[in-house]
Amino acid sequence: MTPEVKALIDSLQPAAMDLIPGFRGSEASLLKIDSILRLYGEDKEVCAQTGGGVYTLKARLYELEQRLPGQFVRISHSEIVNLRQVAGLDLSLSGTIRMTLAGGTVCYVSRRYVKKIKEALGI
Repeated sequence: MTPEVKALIDSLQPAAMDLIPGFRGSEASLLKIDSILRLYGEDKEVCAQTGGGVYTLKARLYELEQRLPGQFVRISHSEIVNLRQVAGLDLSLSGTIRMTLAGGTVCYVSRRYVKKIKEALGI
């Protein structure tokens, strides 16, 4: 493979994101990915929760999942969390994990994703 072909392939692959455009009404903001606690689907919209509030995103969850760095992990069909924002885990529930994020937000890992989360966290 020539260097030109490799450069072309690399340019076509989605790059990791540093900023995500988020909206509150008619106001747009660029959200730093490190500030995002979680991404979730609600009422046919994708939302990003940060310490500063909730923003609506134009991208779909599966698109974000593909482009975000490894610190973001899907925990259910409709939710992706930033593992760097996890403040605590409750493993006492049968078959699921209760996650507490920075700021006190609580979310639950669905049974389908428990194994993946345990592997990502090394537990």
